[in-house]
Amino acid sequence: MSDLISLQRHDDVSVITLTNGENRWTTNLVRDLNGALDDVEANDGPHALVTASSDPKFFSNGLNLEWFTGNDVHEGGDLEPFAEEFMALAARLITFPMPTVGAINGHAFGAGFMWALSHDQRVMRVDRGLMCANEIEIGIAMPAPELAIFRHKMPQNAFYQTVQFAKRWTGEEAFEVGIVQELADESTVTEKAIQRAQSLAHLAERREIFGWMKEQIWGEDAAINGPHGPAHMLRNMREYPSGPGFGS
Repeated sequence: MSDLISLQRHDDVSVITLTNGENRWTTNLVRDLNGALDDVEANDGPHALVTASSDPKFFSNGLNLEWFTGNDVHEGGDLEPFAEEFMALAARLITFPMPTVGAINGHAFGAGFMWALSHDQRVMRVDRGLMCANEIEIGIAMPAPELAIFRHKMPQNAFYQTVQFAKRWTGEEAFEVGIVQELADESTVTEKAIQRAQSLAHLAERREIFGWMKEQIWGEDAAINGPHGPAHMLRNMREYPSGPGFGS
């Protein structure tokens, strides 16, 4: 599709592969990925998504700081809209109306870690590669929306180690605390992610339901963030949306 990504289909699974070495984030990468997600979402019937990397060492090494500071001659696109467009892309993946699996074959730092966590599930290389939110190490305050992703995608103790102390998670450590759902050898990370996605694809046969559920979990006035506990919600069920097809 571009010099930055490729898109292939494996039966009921679409695979978006980042193909730009360390896969550092720029506005152009964000926009290419949005275009690829449009193509994936246009598929009918049961379907799932995997994102992967062609580089044996990096899944994504975070923001392209050379471009961000204006010191890189390469074309990364317009800098001004990057933050807003990247956040919107992450939100789109979090609520994507089909199962999503990240094939974490190498390092995922900063924005790359955030992108990995935006998937429903993750398969990570067992013997090499680290995941780290290193903003505090490089003197960048993590914005509230990014903090929210980390808070809701990992256990509380792992969240604090991640955002406040820039802990570098190995594959085995990430698996032990539930940040990733499966470990694999280098040669099989993407294959295992595709297999996992294939096993989940049937859940998206009704896209409107699968997407609606994600919005209730991650979107505005999300059930897990609401001011009331489940007992109140159960007693007052008619005050809350029931979703498409409920009771049918």
